[in-house]
Amino acid sequence: MSTRRPKAAPAPEPPPVVARFAERAFGELGLSRNTLAAYRSDLAHFARHLAARGATLEGADRAAIYDYLAQRLREGFRARSNARLLSCLRHFYRWLLREGAIGADPTALVESPKLPRGLPKAPSEAEVEALLAAPDAASPEGLRDKAMLELLYATGLRVSELVGIGVDEVNLRQGAVRVRGKGGKDRMVPLGDEAQHWLSRWLAEGRPALLGRRPGRDLFVTRRGGAMTRQAFWLRLKRLALAAGIARPLSPHGLRHAFATHLLNHGADLRAVQMLLGHASLSTTQIYTLVAREGLKRLHARHHPRA
Repeated sequence: MSTRRPKAAPAPEPPPVVARFAERAFGELGLSRNTLAAYRSDLAHFARHLAARGATLEGADRAAIYDYLAQRLREGFRARSNARLLSCLRHFYRWLLREGAIGADPTALVESPKLPRGLPKAPSEAEVEALLAAPDAASPEGLRDKAMLELLYATGLRVSELVGIGVDEVNLRQGAVRVRGKGGKDRMVPLGDEAQHWLSRWLAEGRPALLGRRPGRDLFVTRRGGAMTRQAFWLRLKRLALAAGIARPLSPHGLRHAFATHLLNHGADLRAVQMLLGHASLSTTQIYTLVAREGLKRLHARHHPRA
């Protein structure tokens, strides 16, 4: 099976039933806007696949779902992508069943793809230090980038949480930031001295220089006065990683992995890390203990005389 990631085709217009599902069910599920958009796209593509075979979303059976999953595997989609698609279909058909639009859930006996348990790839502490030193804090944009990186590494935020922070959600006096996480759940995350220092400078010097007299509630803004986006920050991070001499690919989520892994390496409690990351389940956080253990094994193999 091919391991390449196929280029996603533009999503067709979803059928009206998908719009109704999005309007009524997504709010109940508490999904993020990004997940909502992905689910709408998944359902639109599945609807087009069915239409080419003379079927509809409401009329699909278990065989049609297996057929679509098999086709995606042949096209090079990975098991994780198919698992996300199946999660979308489960939510959709359970909703149709509750609404009385179908008599049985075609996903009920469909098994989820088995996913490899991959370990998150976190940059080393030395790489993070080089990255944090890369922005030129003498310019407003550099000061913003410095504050964003320090905040990201100090808190382990998701990039969507980072760019969504409002000015009124930062409390420098208490040294904490209020974050709206997955499912619309709020949590308070401590900043730490370095992040607090650079946020204070950004608010006093950099943000007024970029925003001017224009009003705005977003904490991180661009020179045009708009909010920094996930995509724009990703590009900034890639350039800064290159300037820092980091050869491996680095994403904002990599700094989230670094936050968790480095905390555990220095003796942090797993439950505390779970709360800081905003994980609903401790099992999600436990994968970082494996990362820390692998790091210790490499350290032992590299330095112990009888390793």
